[in-house]
Amino acid sequence: MASMDNNRDEEEPFVAAAASVDNSETLRNHTKDVHILSSAFLLIFLAYGAAQNLETTLNTKDDMGTISLGILYVSFTFFSLIASSVVRFMGSKNAVLLGTSGYWLFIAANLKPTWYTMVPASLYLGFAASIIWVGQGTYLTSTARSQARDYHLHEGTVIGNFNGEFWGMFASHQFVGNLISLAILRNGTEGSTTGTTLLFTVFLCSMTLGTILVCFLSKRVDGGEEGPKDSSVSLYSSLTSLSKSVITPLLDVRMLLIIPLIAYSGLQQAFVWAEFTEKIATPALGVSGVGGSMAVYGAFDTIVSSIGMFCFIVSLISVATACCSALVESYASDPQVFPPVLVPAKIVE
Repeated sequence: MASMDNNRDEEEPFVAAAASVDNSETLRNHTKDVHILSSAFLLIFLAYGAAQNLETTLNTKDDMGTISLGILYVSFTFFSLIASSVVRFMGSKNAVLLGTSGYWLFIAANLKPTWYTMVPASLYLGFAASIIWVGQGTYLTSTARSQARDYHLHEGTVIGNFNGEFWGMFASHQFVGNLISLAILRNGTEGSTTGTTLLFTVFLCSMTLGTILVCFLSKRVDGGEEGPKDSSVSLYSSLTSLSKSVITPLLDVRMLLIIPLIAYSGLQQAFVWAEFTEKIATPALGVSGVGGSMAVYGAFDTIVSSIGMFCFIVSLISVATACCSALVESYASDPQVFPPVLVPAKIVE
């Protein structure tokens, strides 16, 4: 018996070590998915962001570039109404993977830009963009919840950390993508298609790598993800549920107050991505200079966003300090401001 107890005591450290290894492996799996998702979106959107900036500059015939972007975002708007249902049916990983195909086809269409290639690609990209962003948010939230549940962490903190990593990497896509555009187009002659063909080929390679990375994401089966499944719910019930999910937010006053900000953001982005690149950057710097000017825009966008968050934190600290100072001054001038019941009994004595 003593020998068996000794053997059990010797085995316990190994069991504990094995459990520790399993836990660390689980931790690596959750954070690994965030790293993969962030890197994949950086590779995809550094290509798309730079291509979008050049759209109105390169495809000027009959304003094909401007019209293509308009079709894209109108399509994006309408397909966003059903995007959540599509993601719920497919699962978030599959939705993100399907969404990448729309960006790939849009870049491929720019290798041979005609009305017959750009319009269908723009329409499909509107659908793809709607599901990739809903899928991304669902997947990232599900990953954070798994991390918090497995390691008994505060859910809000984990969600914030994971979103911070994702958006931190995503914010650099304008800078990186436009630097590539500048490097490839700067030695090209005006009106030549050789440089643009090479540029969009490089962008296709970048998007292909991003799509391959998405394939390595772990499939999420908890939280907000539901994969394809059989359902006895009638079509009428599904449409009713969809209509309620669309109309209900519009009855919220807070949502109505945000609409002007959304409209302003859309106008600002339309100006930067379409009018600024075509009417200001191109006449002053040429087509090759669009990449450089937008790289500067991307860099300052990232820097100012960081400063804005810092200023927000500083403002909160300032408000808290001012409130504390006011309380201290009030107590110094009139100790009766604070009820005696709040003072510990030993001090009162």
